[in-house]
Parts: sequence; C-alpha cells; structure tokens
Amino acid sequence: MEELNQHEEEIMSLFWKQGELLIRDVLDQLEDPKPPYTTLASTIRNLERKGYLSHRMYGTVNIYKPIINQEAYSKRSINRLVSTFFGGSVGNFLSFMVKEKNISEKEINELQDLIDKMDKPSE
Repeated sequence: MEELNQHEEEIMSLFWKQGELLIRDVLDQLEDPKPPYTTLASTIRNLERKGYLSHRMYGTVNIYKPIINQEAYSKRSINRLVSTFFGGSVGNFLSFMVKEKNISEKEINELQDLIDKMDKPSE
C-alpha cells in the first residue's frame, strides 16, 4: 500500500464515509478553494492506481468506490509512524502522547484497563 498525501487522505475520507462517488460528488464536497475537475480526476485515478479505489462504468461515467477500508489504512499508518519515529516501540509512542498532552487522563485509564485485561491469564 503506497502512502497517501494529505489531499489524497481528505479525498479517501469522503469515500470511506459514503462509499461510491462520482468525481463531481467529491468535488462538490471539497472545501474552497476547490481544485479543477481535471486535477481531481487525476488524483482519483492515482488513488485507483495505488490500489485504494476501483471503478465501474455507468453509461459514460465512472463511479468510484474504496477497496481499502479506513481501519486497514489507519492501522498501517500508525504502525509506520511508530516504526519510523519511535523505534517500533508503542511504549515510546504512548509516552510521547502523554507528554504532549494529546491523551487525556480518561484515555490513560482506559489504556491501563486494556493492559490489565491483557495481563490476566484466560480462564
């Protein structure tokens, strides 16, 4: 799976939320300043080339749909982030998040509960 840039992720988020879309549908939902139709069409074709979208013809129009779900993409992106910036250590990543205050005390407690459940032997 090739990496996506920020613009491609924005476009994919529309497909992940709504499923099948025409290029015109995507264009209508993007915030101003909107890219030219042809630029957006090229981006969508690149997403198809990268394996994120597929299309089917309806008359003379292509209808695009995601073939990679958001969960799979998120999982791969987080794993790549942890590997690249935190030496593959989830602990280092979580420590960074806590220090940067990007994680609330409630979330810390929820993580601790998950860890506690994982440490308990299955009965």
